[in-house]
Amino acid sequence: MAVSVVVATIGWGFVAFAVMMLALLGVLVPRALGLRAAFDLLVVISVVVAGWSSVLGWYTSIVQWDTVVHTVLVGVLAALLYVIGERVGAVPQAGGRVRAVPVVLTLTFGLAIGAVWEMLEYLGHTYVDSTIFVGYRDTIGDLVADGAGALVCGFALPFLAAAQEVVPAREGEPRTLR
Repeated sequence: MAVSVVVATIGWGFVAFAVMMLALLGVLVPRALGLRAAFDLLVVISVVVAGWSSVLGWYTSIVQWDTVVHTVLVGVLAALLYVIGERVGAVPQAGGRVRAVPVVLTLTFGLAIGAVWEMLEYLGHTYVDSTIFVGYRDTIGDLVADGAGALVCGFALPFLAAAQEVVPAREGEPRTLR
């Protein structure tokens, strides 16, 4: 991912640099959390594809690509937020007795992520680069895609959040999840 930051910056400039730095953050967070390998890989691939899609202009040049990326990436990020919430004890475990809470909260997280994304698109279009596409239909379509992806990932949370085990600590070190 560090190579992507350098290549995008040299080839496409400051906006590409900012996009790739955000993508780099998205790649580091799941690694730091020690997520299940399949979930980690899903997050990383989604973030890298979304970053390069922006840099290469695929959102406006490939029909419905924006919708696909919104559906997948925001769904995965909403599930990631849920897992973070589990880790800090703010939300119940996804595989627990109550199944509706993780789904509803993941949907809510997805819609919140989508709202922030749309605000950033607007600000980027208005103050940074007018080629960033914004519009009413695009915004509403993106938010619907965000909700759909988050809903699917909410139902998939028991799988995505599974297989995390506590790694015994050496003497004097805190216990960590793997």
